[in-house]
Amino acid sequence: MATNDHVDLSVFMEGVKKRNVGQPEFIQAVQEVAQDIYEFIADKEAYHHYQILRRIAEPDRIISFRVCWEDDNNNIRVQRGWRVQNNNSIGPYKGGIRFHPSVTESVLKFLAFEQTFKNALTGLPMGGGKGGANFNPKGKSDHEVMRFCQSFMTELYRHVGADVDVPAGDIGVGAREIGYMFGQYKRITNQFTGVLTGKGLEFGGSLIRTEATGYGAVYFLQSMLKAKGKELAGMTAVISGSGNVATHAAEKVTQLGGKVLTLSDSEGFVHDPEGIGQDKIDWVKAHKTKRRGRISDYVKEYPGATFHAGKTPWGVACDVALPCATQNELLGDDARTLVANGCIAVAEGANMPTTLEGVHVFKDARIMFAPGKAANAGGVAVSGLEMSQNSERRAWKVADLQQQLFDIMEGIHERCVEHGRGSDGYIDYVKGANIAGFKKVADAMLAFGVV
Repeated sequence: MATNDHVDLSVFMEGVKKRNVGQPEFIQAVQEVAQDIYEFIADKEAYHHYQILRRIAEPDRIISFRVCWEDDNNNIRVQRGWRVQNNNSIGPYKGGIRFHPSVTESVLKFLAFEQTFKNALTGLPMGGGKGGANFNPKGKSDHEVMRFCQSFMTELYRHVGADVDVPAGDIGVGAREIGYMFGQYKRITNQFTGVLTGKGLEFGGSLIRTEATGYGAVYFLQSMLKAKGKELAGMTAVISGSGNVATHAAEKVTQLGGKVLTLSDSEGFVHDPEGIGQDKIDWVKAHKTKRRGRISDYVKEYPGATFHAGKTPWGVACDVALPCATQNELLGDDARTLVANGCIAVAEGANMPTTLEGVHVFKDARIMFAPGKAANAGGVAVSGLEMSQNSERRAWKVADLQQQLFDIMEGIHERCVEHGRGSDGYIDYVKGANIAGFKKVADAMLAFGVV
């Protein structure tokens, strides 16, 4: 056996940093997984010999392309698009497309890496991928968004397919954008296949896909609380974000008897001591989607609330917290504040919203902490169910999908507990999720040999 088959974590991470210079988000994601995996694989020679973790941390391929489009003033605009196909050992690549100015290769590599483990946790046959462009749909007309999406898909179509790579929506990519991209794919290929998920119900979409990520995060939170003999009813919740994930997480918390205190966007957060109930959630949904307004307008509609410009909501005392906005929004000091204010559980609705320092604060405080790869897997789970419905040429009822989503989230919780429970009874959900996801992918890779 080669002498470099066994290297310690620090040496492994040095290699990752050298190979991925200037990609901090990706390096952070690999570090977060590797620090748990290394202990698990210490006595498992095959994983070392076949360099499994090293291979998972190197995407199968990264496709980068130019996206040219014309705005309403006849100006030619040029963006950059990517698709990162990280690993397809257990199924076709699966992961969202993100349109946002912050999109970089590093961000997409981190998301595709995380997606690999998240998809494995669902128990569905899906590999990990992610894509996007540094295009900002905010402030653009429908025609501008359409022209961009059509140009984007004109490049992407040759790399995706129902049995190859099935993208979905993400930040900046909702039903409108999915519709434009699917229309262009169908136009170019002359095929009507399940190449995208998050489609409209009129052309192969699935019921409850919109609600799935937010609902799933709360189902996972509910499972964590139940494991400790607690329930969500009567608890206060602080939620960040005000988009699809955040509003549906707020909706499910409210349905289960909890009280939502905050929502936010990039300009700041609103705090409503009276609680953000269903009527208010419906107003936020309409305001953000139909009117494309800002969360600060909430206080004009509901004067009992306050708006805090340029701040995140983690200073508001609560029982549970759900970060549902974006990566690295919850810092170490924010985590310490939440713990000091009596927060007992955190479930990530976004992808890697808590920094490594924040994660360690929660772990050291022994509070319940669910990482995004486990807690926000509900969205991709229902995307997987949409793929199944497309293959069968049928549509399942809401009740069936709700039950399947609930069962999948409970199954993810059980797998996290199996691999994350310590000798003292504390459940390290980060460790449990990392090991459970890694083991499924790694064992499939071993079965394929060196490919």
